[in-house]
Amino acid sequence: MTIPCISPRFLLSPRALAACCALGLSVGLSTLAGPANAQTNPGATVRGGKAAAATAAPNRQAPNRFMNIQEIKSPSGITAWLVESHNVPLMALRFSFDGGAAQDPADKPGIGHFMTGMMDEGAGDLDASAFQERVEEIAMRMGFNATRDHLYGNFETLTVNRDKAVELMRLALTKPRFEAEAVERVKKQISSQLAFQNKDPERVAGKAWNKLAFGDHPYGRPVDGTPETVLAITPDDVRSYHRRVFARDTLKIVAVGDIDAKALGELIDKLFADLPAKAQLTPVPAIKLKAGGAIEVLEMPVPQSAARFGFGAMGRKHPDFMAATVVNQILGGGGFASRLMEEVREKRGLAYGVWSFVAPMAQSAAFSGGVATKNSEMVKSLDVIKAEISRMAKDGPTQKELDNAKSYLVGSYPLRFDTNAKIANEMLGLMVEDLGIDYINKRNPEIEAVTLADAKRVAAGLLKVDDLIVTVVGKPEGLKATMTP
Repeated sequence: MTIPCISPRFLLSPRALAACCALGLSVGLSTLAGPANAQTNPGATVRGGKAAAATAAPNRQAPNRFMNIQEIKSPSGITAWLVESHNVPLMALRFSFDGGAAQDPADKPGIGHFMTGMMDEGAGDLDASAFQERVEEIAMRMGFNATRDHLYGNFETLTVNRDKAVELMRLALTKPRFEAEAVERVKKQISSQLAFQNKDPERVAGKAWNKLAFGDHPYGRPVDGTPETVLAITPDDVRSYHRRVFARDTLKIVAVGDIDAKALGELIDKLFADLPAKAQLTPVPAIKLKAGGAIEVLEMPVPQSAARFGFGAMGRKHPDFMAATVVNQILGGGGFASRLMEEVREKRGLAYGVWSFVAPMAQSAAFSGGVATKNSEMVKSLDVIKAEISRMAKDGPTQKELDNAKSYLVGSYPLRFDTNAKIANEMLGLMVEDLGIDYINKRNPEIEAVTLADAKRVAAGLLKVDDLIVTVVGKPEGLKATMTP
């Protein structure tokens, strides 16, 4: 899993997300439905008292072939993973809390996303302007973002400025101001962005798909809310969300770069030890996507329609998840090497691109994909996509397709570890998904172990075209609109 760190004021397109999926990256379904949120952010005031030394816990197995991942505990008992690298005087730190958009009140979706846009709008004695000036002065980089199930935070700093950066980040985490003036300003910014998004067929299709697939479940709500719900958010809403979600019991932390175990342990306590011990989370029930399929058309006066399609899949820890990943790579995740791209674009010229991926969530999982094409070609494009899904389910991949997909997924994996920030992202993904500190060594062998029989069996079980849930936004010829955006 690769952790997205995207500002709510910067919107990632579904096509860009599809490119990530083509590289074999795991992206949360919430991101597909709309932008995840993050923001450059500040830090913290240091607690008084004498800190004990952090200890590096010995790994039971060698972590991986490329780097030494240490599991450390801070003096107060907070666990983190660390990769030391002293070649460059920089450190990247990533962390997460359980919660995310699933903890938004049903009548005010978007509060978690909104809060991440407020985290650099003043903290402690610093108002928004002073806070952001301090961040600029020490050249630190910080951010927060919300997905369906988690809140993510990150910061990167030069070693020489580390203490100042930690102070700012701690202030942001523990003493955010959430002042009325700043809340009103950010509300206008985000609601304007959302209004603009509502003119984008691909974004509207993604949000509509979540609603159609998950209904009244928290996963059916827009992660970033709507222009109306955002404008209704109050400073007390943001403070309440912050108190409920930012807590040590769900905290996960990784660090990469110019810091040792002792210094990291002390840094972690400065950042997080003042947070509440336990989060106050509302339980989110598990949900399976409905069988039988559904289609919804939302009319929009545009020359090109956008479609989102998908059905239920398996979770990240399911024994067939890696086989499903390989099958998807062949079907729609492999860019120009995928069957869907070959049939829809190369052979028929129906669309510029088409993509798919397997999206595991904490309480569900989906196989999801998308295509955009001329209004006159949408019905034909969907027919080709359905036919290709059915063919893969019936016959499975060929041995050559399987070998090529496995070779790509294995060979591209090291590209996730070529910078400190990317290493930290990948490590935090493993930690969030509870895959273990040594999973980097296990991942490629799991891919390599997928046999042709495995791929055919999983394709037959996963790819149920009769369960396909489809949302189309535009004026597709031959499809009747059932509602308007």
